[in-house]
Amino acid sequence: LSRKRPEPSERRGWQKGQPAANVAQAAGSTPVLCAQCGGNAAVGTRACRRLYDGRMNTLPSTNPTALPADHPFAQVQVLAFDIFGTVVDWHGSIAREVRALYPQVDADAFALAWRAGYQPAMARVMRGEQGWTLIDALHRQILDEILPRFGLAHLGDAERHHLNRAWHRLHAWPDSVRGLTRLKQRYTITTLSNGNIGLLTNMAKRAGLPWDCVLSAEVFKAYKPHPDTYLGVARVFDLPPQQVALVAAHHDDLAAARGCGLRTAYIERPHEFGVAQPKDVSPQPGNDLHSKDLTDLASLLGC
Repeated sequence: LSRKRPEPSERRGWQKGQPAANVAQAAGSTPVLCAQCGGNAAVGTRACRRLYDGRMNTLPSTNPTALPADHPFAQVQVLAFDIFGTVVDWHGSIAREVRALYPQVDADAFALAWRAGYQPAMARVMRGEQGWTLIDALHRQILDEILPRFGLAHLGDAERHHLNRAWHRLHAWPDSVRGLTRLKQRYTITTLSNGNIGLLTNMAKRAGLPWDCVLSAEVFKAYKPHPDTYLGVARVFDLPPQQVALVAAHHDDLAAARGCGLRTAYIERPHEFGVAQPKDVSPQPGNDLHSKDLTDLASLLGC
C-alpha cells in the first residue's frame, strides 16, 4: 500500500519535533505563536533560544518566588503606580531643561515653584471653580503665572508650549525600568497618576517604562486623592480593592488608597525635591511594605 507523501509544512513540523496539534495548525492560515518570543512555534524556536542563551539573556526570569499565604500582597494582582516623584524624577528633569534653555534662571527654584502650583490648581477644579481640566492645561496655567517671577515674561507661545511639554520628557529614576520589568513577571502594572493619558504615554515611550496599562485621572474625571481614582482601578480590572495595590513615594496618596481598601507600598525618594531639600523617607505605620526603590520592592515581592 502506498502512503501519502507529507506536505512540506508537515515535514518541517516533524523535523522540529512539533506536537501534532501544532503541525496541523501550522499548515493552516493562523500560525501558533511561541509564548516566549512571539515567533511561529511550528518553525522552531531558534530565535527564542538565542534570547535566553548566556550571551543575549536580557529577559528576566518568568518564575517569581511564591509569596506565603499570610503575606499582605498574597492576593494582589494589580500594582498601580504614582508617577511624579515615584517613577520619574520631576525636579531633576525640569531643572535640567530650564538650566539648558535659560541659564540665567535659578532652575531649581523654578522647578519647585512650578510644582508648588500643582495642588492649588487641582483644588480649584475639584471645588468647581474651574471645569474639568487636563494636567497639561493646568501646568500651562501655572507656567504662565510664574514666568514673570523668573524674568521670562517675554516668552512667546511656541516657547511656552515647548517648555510646558517638558513634563512629557521627564526622566525615570535609575531603578525604575529595571524594577518595573521585574514586577511585571507577577503583576499587571499600571499607572495611576493625575497626569493626562497623552502625557503619561509620551513619557513612557521616551523613558522605556513597560506599562501594561495607562490609567489616569482623565479616565475617572477626578484627581487623586479622590476615592474614584483608587476604586476606579479596581473597577477597570474587575477586582475587589484588596487585590489592587498602590505604589507611591507619598504617604498622603497611600493613606487615601488604604482608606479605599487597597494595599500599599511606600518607595523612598529622598531627593524628589532636589538634593538641596532631602525628604524624610522614614517608615510610617499603615503601609504594607516599605522599599528603598522599585528593585527593592521587586525583591520583597519575590520577582
